[in-house]
Amino acid sequence: MTALSPARRPTPAFLLAHPAHCIALGFGSGLSPKAPGTVGTAWGWLAFLVLQLWLTPLGLGLLILLALALGWWACSVTARHMGVADPGSIVWDEIVAIWIVLWLAMPMGFWGQLAAFALFRYFDAAKPGPVAWADRLFKGFGWRGGFGILFDDLVAAFCTLLVLALWRHLLG
Repeated sequence: MTALSPARRPTPAFLLAHPAHCIALGFGSGLSPKAPGTVGTAWGWLAFLVLQLWLTPLGLGLLILLALALGWWACSVTARHMGVADPGSIVWDEIVAIWIVLWLAMPMGFWGQLAAFALFRYFDAAKPGPVAWADRLFKGFGWRGGFGILFDDLVAAFCTLLVLALWRHLLG
């Protein structure tokens, strides 16, 4: 597998060239030319709503664990093939992180889910405090880089859950 030039965006052919690419690029949502992280998060939200129709909360939790392990591998391989340590088109980290947020915060109506989505996107994009720390902690290629791609989004998910818990406590 040849690496892509860092300046090139992944193509549908790159997406289909390796199973890791398909997973890491969020089954195509990471190919969005504008805001791939937001598109990937939206895809993750929709996928979660569909998955919860068929899976129990325990089943969802086990799927999330599997998705984290599989994502670590897929993000590591795809970043290496792209030649970029943390490319914006890799969105599996956003997908799994929004699954964690929704899994732990549900049940919520549409407006609560939208608030969770918006909070997560804020923490992931703006990278305040602990999210910026997590983003700097693991860089590079291989297992460390793949974990780093996921880790800052896990911290963003934790921050989102913390704000949602405080919101529920103060308003509930």
